[in-house]
Amino acid sequence: MAEDSGQDKSEQPTAKRLADARKKGQVPRSKELDTFVSLIVSAVMLLFLGKSMALSLADIMVEHFSLSRSEIFDSKALTEHFSQAIFDAVSLVAVFGLTMMVAALITPMMMGGWNFSSEAIQPKFSKFNPLKGLKRMFGLQGAVELLKAIAKVSIVFLMAWLLFDVYWHDFMQMNRLPVEQAIYQTGDIITRGFLLLSAALLLVVLIDVPYQLWNHTKQLMMTKQEIKDESKESEGNPEIKGRIRRAQMEISQRRMMDEVPKADVIVTNPTHFAVALRYDQNGEGAPILVAKGTDLIAAQIRNLAIGADVPLVAAPSLARALYYSTELNQEIPHGLFLAVAQVLAYVFQLQAATENGWEKPVPPDKIDVPDEFRQR
Repeated sequence: MAEDSGQDKSEQPTAKRLADARKKGQVPRSKELDTFVSLIVSAVMLLFLGKSMALSLADIMVEHFSLSRSEIFDSKALTEHFSQAIFDAVSLVAVFGLTMMVAALITPMMMGGWNFSSEAIQPKFSKFNPLKGLKRMFGLQGAVELLKAIAKVSIVFLMAWLLFDVYWHDFMQMNRLPVEQAIYQTGDIITRGFLLLSAALLLVVLIDVPYQLWNHTKQLMMTKQEIKDESKESEGNPEIKGRIRRAQMEISQRRMMDEVPKADVIVTNPTHFAVALRYDQNGEGAPILVAKGTDLIAAQIRNLAIGADVPLVAAPSLARALYYSTELNQEIPHGLFLAVAQVLAYVFQLQAATENGWEKPVPPDKIDVPDEFRQR
């Protein structure tokens, strides 16, 4: 079956796949969104600043092109007037241009974010293949672009027709208005019409943005085999990882066994569990668990302890409690202080008796372990 063989691209792209695609410049983009935002921003700017800009431009024309007879025949004066007119006009529209530039920079953040890829700008000779070009033209992407173009033309035409119908009477009445008022009213109608025409493209954007997101994900879909291969590449071969884990466990176990001869006591089950404790009598901390194990490892701990003359104390409940509640090289829990203190007191009494030839003390026959630490 195709799915069993891992040939169907039915799996969502992984984070690595998305990151690799981004490095290649493959991010979701909507040209319709970029165009829509640019048109709306420019229409709003014209709506609020258009009148003042037009008046300022008129003042510039009057100031720099109302020349006297002497200035007309003076090439230097003409050049100065022309240069100053250009400078004033550019300064006037600078705010408009900067606003459009900011809008062009911010728009990509709405979809896909900013992205620069050196791979994307490299020439690809496959793009010059006419067969692939025909495939793009007559494929799904080409059909979608054609439908979008038809939709844009239809929406703009319909909106233009509606605006023409709404403002037809106003246009017909302009011949009765003074020239200056007619110009202002014409500019106002054109600006409002431009804003409404731009806003009408929102319908195309609402369709194109989800499609581009879906198409981007679809192009990056993966087969199950690709996910397995990626996992092997990023995390390593499972067999190699298993060998590394075993080697790490062996190193950790050897280090643990090296600590057994330095322990003060080994608390045993007495056969299935063994826990090695070390306590610094001059320090302020609690006893530390330096080694622990079950079955074969417990037997190795006991053998090393016997060879190093480390006392063994059989306390089944305490041994199990310490094994399950305390990690290596950690202090024992506060709730086990009293039980461990009984064991250490016996050990220190045993050491003193051995050094001085006294009678050996009796091991504690009953060690109380709190119920919350008891293990069944």
